[in-house]
Order: sequence, then C-alpha cells, then structure tokens
Amino acid sequence: MPIAIRKAQPKDYKAIAQCLMLAMEDIFYLFIGNNSNEKAIDFLEQLVQQKGNQYSYENCWVAISENEIVGAGLVYDGAKLHQLREPVAQEIKKVFGNDFNPEDETQAGEFYIDCVGVYPDQQGKGIGSAIFKFLIEEYVQKRKLTLGLLVEKNNPSAKNLYLKLGFEVINDVMLVGKPLEHMQFRP
Repeated sequence: MPIAIRKAQPKDYKAIAQCLMLAMEDIFYLFIGNNSNEKAIDFLEQLVQQKGNQYSYENCWVAISENEIVGAGLVYDGAKLHQLREPVAQEIKKVFGNDFNPEDETQAGEFYIDCVGVYPDQQGKGIGSAIFKFLIEEYVQKRKLTLGLLVEKNNPSAKNLYLKLGFEVINDVMLVGKPLEHMQFRP
C-alpha cells in the first residue's frame, strides 16, 4: 500500500486530532486536567483548526493511503515553543480552568517532533516509520536542520526504532512527571 505524505490542510483537523490524541492521550489529559476522551478530542480539534499554536494544522504533516488520512506528525521550531504554547495555555485556562505550564519539551536549535500518531487499524504497516523517514528527509537532509523528540524511558521499542532511524540520546528530561529521554537527529 503506497503512502503519500503532505502538509496538512485546515480541512484535515478531525483526522489530525484523532492521530495526535492517539500519540499523546495520557499526557494531554494531564495538560487539560480532564480524562474525558470526548472533551479532549473536541478541544484538540479546535486547536488544530487554529493558526499559531503548537497543535495547529500549520505544524502537521499527514500520511495518506487510499485517499484517507492514516497518520499524522506534528513538528515545529523549538525556538518558538513559548510563542506556540501561549495560545494553548490561554485556551486551557478558558475552557478547563487549568493552568498549563509544563516544562519545556524542546529548545532553540531543533525542530521538535511533538508526536506522530497512526490510526490503530493502520498500525504495523510501516506508516509511523514512513512518517519519521519523511521528516528526516525533509528537515535533516533537505533543510539541514536538527530534529528532536522525546521518548518515554519505559518504551524501549520506540527508542530502538528511533535509534535505528539515526536518532541519538542527548539527555534525560522530565515532562509532567514522566521521565523521558531527549533524542536528536543532526545533519
């Protein structure tokens, strides 16, 4: 099954929100202070449709198979983390009454792969790997930029995939109480 990857468009918001939620479900619940999947998805759909925030369609790539979105990757300039996070914090405060001020998950000098999600019925078909390979080609090979990501310490299969793709462990970090490893792929 051939997979095409393209820049996301506003009309893709529902599929993007589903894919992003699959990738970050428990951490997103912590962000909003609510464990309702329906509320989380509705809220994420709103953010994806808007411009200028870290979850915006502007920062997404979508994987297409048989004319359907089957996965999505969210990537943005780490130097813009605070600028992109501020509208999210304001919306979380407005909608859920929660303060949103997690640790920095990225920094200047890298384009950050916030998350990659693939629909459950499409997992195991190489779509996630295809998205990562595309991002490496697009950002590292073509643009000569460094890619960064975080991986949970208790997820050795994900870490091994990233190592196999060429990422290296840079340091250990904490994000909302989760011990993670920061990895980068440099030109």
